Formats: sequence, structure tokens, C-alpha cells
Amino acid sequence: MARQLLDERFGTSLTEVELDTVRLLVSELVNNAVLHGRGQITMKAQADARRVRVDVIDGGTGFERHIRHTGFDALGGRGLQIVEAESSRWGISEGTTHVWFELERHGPRLGPE
Repeated sequence: MARQLLDERFGTSLTEVELDTVRLLVSELVNNAVLHGRGQITMKAQADARRVRVDVIDGGTGFERHIRHTGFDALGGRGLQIVEAESSRWGISEGTTHVWFELERHGPRLGPE
């Protein structure tokens, strides 16, 4: 459902590469919210000429403060590593479980640096 909403909202304004990356990152964050979060999941997405930003929020109380150790052959546990590798920046907001990422858009920039 999240990927479909992205396609409807940004299908004509993002490049296919940008849209593929945003779909991947949203899939990781929404999957984490489904597996580890609580309550309703909300996704907020916006794009302008410079970047795409997506926030995924659920009703949980925040993040665990310990490192999970996963074996090399484990099937899960690498979602945020993918977000780290593919996004321009990402982070968490305190309080509810709220994770966001930004993806810088490519293209010419006009005006002052």
C-alpha cells in the first residue's frame, strides 16, 4: 500500500531511479513499523526540486537502545543498513517511533550555493 501511494503521488515527478530508491527505503521503514511497532502507521512524503523526504511513524514508544546481533546467514536485521546506504541522510525522532529519510535529487541547481 505504501509503495502504491508513492507511485500515485510521485510517479510523474520523480525519475524512475529516484522512485525505485524511495520505494525500497519506504518498504524497509514500513516493514519495521509492521514488525516492531505498535498501533497505526502513518507515512508522510514530500518532494521538491532538491530532495524527497519520507517520515514513517507508528504508535510505539521509540527505539530499543541495544544492538541486535544477527548472523551472516540471517534473513532480516539489515533494513536500516539499507536506509543508511541508499539515503542521503536519515534519522529518528524521540517520542513515538518516528523514522525519516531524505534522498537528494540529481540535476542542475540554479542560484547561490
